[in-house]
Amino acid sequence: MTEASDDTARVWELIDKIGFCMLTTQGGGVLRARPMSAYADRSQNAVYFLTDVASHKDEEIARSPNVCLAFADSKGQKYVSISGTAEIQNDREKIRDLWATPAKAWWDSAEDPTIRILKVIPSSAEYWDSPGTVISYIKMAAAAVSSARPDLGDNAKVTM
Repeated sequence: MTEASDDTARVWELIDKIGFCMLTTQGGGVLRARPMSAYADRSQNAVYFLTDVASHKDEEIARSPNVCLAFADSKGQKYVSISGTAEIQNDREKIRDLWATPAKAWWDSAEDPTIRILKVIPSSAEYWDSPGTVISYIKMAAAAVSSARPDLGDNAKVTM
C-alpha cells in the first residue's frame, strides 16, 4: 500500500469513526454551516446525509454545489476537512438503507416523502490525527520549554 492510499484510507476511517460533521454550503453570498449525521461509503467515494426537502440546503446546493465537511473529535484530537461536490437525490431505497436512530429525531419513518439524500463526492481532504489531548499538551509544554516545534501527530492532504 502506498502512502497516498494509506492517507486516503485514514480519511475514510476518521469520517466513519467521528460520524458527525459540520456541512458548509454557500447561500446569499455567505457561508453557512450546520451539524449533520454522515454516512461514509468508501466503495462509492461518497458521503451521504439525510435531509429534508424543505430545508435551505437544497436551494443552496442547486445554486452552488461546492461544499465543505468538517469532522471533529476534539477529545481524541482528530479532525478531517473535506471539499467536494454535493447533489440532492430522491432515492427511496438509499433512504431506507441509511435510516438510523439520528433520523428518528426529524422524521417518523423512512417512508416520509419529505426525506431526501444529500450526496457529497469528495475531491480532496485534509486530516489531522493526534495521539490525544493529554499527550498533545505534554508535547506542547515540552516544545515551549525547548523552543522546538511539537510533533502533534499526522497531517496529510489527500486527493480523493
